[in-house]
Amino acid sequence: MLCNPKTDRARRSAFTLFEILIVVALIALLAGVAVVNADKIFGQSQESIAGIVIKEMKIPLGAYKIAMGGFPTTEEGLQALVTAPGGDSGRWRGPYLEDKKVPVDPWGTALFYRCPGTHNTDRYDIWSAGPDRKEGTADDIGNW
Repeated sequence: MLCNPKTDRARRSAFTLFEILIVVALIALLAGVAVVNADKIFGQSQESIAGIVIKEMKIPLGAYKIAMGGFPTTEEGLQALVTAPGGDSGRWRGPYLEDKKVPVDPWGTALFYRCPGTHNTDRYDIWSAGPDRKEGTADDIGNW
């Protein structure tokens, strides 16, 4: 039996259909695991983003307090950071928010604001209703 080194080497260096199918199956399995866990990964990051948005509101609220002598009332709300509240427009130096609009949480819900706060009686409470978008539930994210 004659051996041809060129054809033997060519046969050994190619992938078989079975090997290619195994690689495709492994990639599909890994992609499936990633898709199933993507909600958990992104859900946790949305909660972190909500916490950051709430913490970042401290700066414009502090600037408002310096100019106006106190935090906005519950009735004035966070809108007082964008438009001057009635009666005190002479001291108001806003808008205190860069985009000139009150931010919302990662789920598209407006932030809640109360001053004086229930949790922070000497200042304000600001919070997101969380992923369930219902205020007063266990998943609320606040500055307390």
